[in-house]
Amino acid sequence: MSTSDKGSNNLPKKNLHNTNNENPSETKTSSSAMDQAVDAYLGFLRHEKGLAANTCAAYQRDIQKLSLLAAGLTIEQWPALTAEHLRRCLATLNREGLSPRSLHRWLSAVRQFFDFLMREGICHSNPGLQVQAPKRPKKLPDTLDTDQLAGVLDVTPDSPLSLRDHAMMELFYSSGLRLAELVALDLVDLDLDEGVVRVVGKGSKERIVPVGRKARNAIQQWLTVRRDMAQDGENAVFIARGGQRISRRQVQVRVKAWGLQQGLDGNLHPHKLRHSFASHLLESSGELRAVQELLGHSDISTTQIYTHLDFQHLANVYDRAHPRARKKDDE
Repeated sequence: MSTSDKGSNNLPKKNLHNTNNENPSETKTSSSAMDQAVDAYLGFLRHEKGLAANTCAAYQRDIQKLSLLAAGLTIEQWPALTAEHLRRCLATLNREGLSPRSLHRWLSAVRQFFDFLMREGICHSNPGLQVQAPKRPKKLPDTLDTDQLAGVLDVTPDSPLSLRDHAMMELFYSSGLRLAELVALDLVDLDLDEGVVRVVGKGSKERIVPVGRKARNAIQQWLTVRRDMAQDGENAVFIARGGQRISRRQVQVRVKAWGLQQGLDGNLHPHKLRHSFASHLLESSGELRAVQELLGHSDISTTQIYTHLDFQHLANVYDRAHPRARKKDDE
């Protein structure tokens, strides 16, 4: 650690016997009050906002990290935490190796926590609004081209489990589902006659998305063998070998194995199929808002990253169509 690094965290250590008449019991009470505020916030996320368990767990990890950093800075009450303290926390997390993306997510969680504290009258300002996380490089989603997808999907399954895996991947690419959305699907969510599926996405938001012809055929083939594998009362569309709902990890393992079997270069994972769905649909239609709705993005800025994937395609269109870009026939 450099001298400057040491200096950035070189705040005076709390003395339990200093001249402010503070004592261990008072410090314990303050710490307890901070913990109670954290517990109340997590309860708010679970019960009032209705966030999914995994989302709540992620917020919990971020706020617990904040609590530990605050303790290291001898902060005993949430209103005492300032923007300067948060900048020091970010510097510490950066030195510990957190990526810019993770730092942005952590700061966002902190801001939302202080919004809650202000709503509850615990704090009067949000120090997170005065702090900026390090700039993060824009990373384009990893996608497959249509030829690669044909090599992966145009396969004849030869076993019940391969029928299931094929149906899952067709559905990922056909409808752009998230991993959690596919795993949570129940039989009642499917309407293959109408060619749609009902999914519950982030924030418990429900949406209806179309299912393509090839995906419908693959799912129908899977359902013919599923009935003999499922445990009594199991409603999940996709089940594991034992007859119960398949897990996220099992889906990831099976999709990766499928890609390897088909000789695909690189790791095949559910999100790559979702990214491919979005990129190909946007390239063909140019309808950013429609792609946003199909993906279940609450903010169109999240969807806009796919426009970068099609720059070469757009550049070719420009060269062919723009009066000042077209080459003359005699050139």
